[in-house]
Amino acid sequence: MKTTNSQNKHDRRFMAMALGLARRGLGNVWPNPAVGCVLVRPDLEGGGRVVGRGWTQPGGRPHAETEAIRRAGALARGATAYVTLEPCCHTGQTGPCTEALIAAGIARAVVAVADPDARAAGQGITALKQAGIEVDLGLGEAEAREVNAGFFKRVTEGRPLVTLKAASSLDGRIAAAGGDSKWVTSGAARARGHLMRGQSDAIMIGVGTALADDPELTCRLPGMDGRSPARVVLDTHLRTPPAGRLVKTARDVPLWIATTPESSPEAAQVLESKGAHVVRVAAGTDGRPDPAAVLHALADAGITRLLIDGGGGVAAAFLKAGLVDRMAWFHAPVVVGGDGVPAVAPLSVATMNDALRFERLTMELIGEDILEILAVRPRPA
Repeated sequence: MKTTNSQNKHDRRFMAMALGLARRGLGNVWPNPAVGCVLVRPDLEGGGRVVGRGWTQPGGRPHAETEAIRRAGALARGATAYVTLEPCCHTGQTGPCTEALIAAGIARAVVAVADPDARAAGQGITALKQAGIEVDLGLGEAEAREVNAGFFKRVTEGRPLVTLKAASSLDGRIAAAGGDSKWVTSGAARARGHLMRGQSDAIMIGVGTALADDPELTCRLPGMDGRSPARVVLDTHLRTPPAGRLVKTARDVPLWIATTPESSPEAAQVLESKGAHVVRVAAGTDGRPDPAAVLHALADAGITRLLIDGGGGVAAAFLKAGLVDRMAWFHAPVVVGGDGVPAVAPLSVATMNDALRFERLTMELIGEDILEILAVRPRPA
């Protein structure tokens, strides 16, 4: 950074504000990244006055920078732009944000992280510098990478970021021996789970969960009914009930049913006639939809953040394949016993050295339950 310690303090404050704005877009802007932008006039009010704020709008446009410029109007001239991702310099469905920032007359840009998209990849920063704008890169980079971990994953690996959610007893059970699962966790934990849905692009379950629970998989928090993710069901033999709640709401909230090429064309036609979209992917060695193929198909459709929220078999399949990036685990203060339904189906772990390991990122009390957010710890080379 080329600024003084006092200015650094203000830079951190305004970048934190931009990161908070970026998070507003999570789950609602795919396939675009969720970006936040704050325009600040450093010459006003002894340290800086915010003259414009913007974040990526639903569907991915308008972009954060153009929103902030629109709100700032003429006050954007001479401002510092705090942006959580390198401004785009290519023309898609909207014009380049670099051109908008240059035309607005900003004097300086503080950018958290470079864009991994080959259409940008440093070119946006270069364009700003060539226009005589001072650019500082890297402030808040770790936080910005986490906000857009799904976008980065899709661009660099061709798949979405995968979070596995589980709500279990202390001994890792999601239901009693008879199958009763209402309710393992508290109402507060279930509300947090709905927030996770609203911040995800898509939510996935196995057909067994669809048959057992007849879920809707929508976000039912007050004021967030328009934030429901696309629903994905892994269904080898297309057993998803046409009269179930998932299919009944398929014309209101996207429903994608991932199956194999061998499944019934007649069953697929019935489901698609009711608004579901049947996606055929390659089968794995077990004859079920291959997890990696499913993720690539979702990425091709624009999904950047996937929440797996149902079925010990689905959880085990993605864990075995090494395709889980985060765990969101709710622990309820209750013990069910060994005859209860496990949160994860058998993983064939022979020794503790073979066990999957995680790094705890956060832990908090939600009602009477504990929520842990964990990242998968890579296996030693």
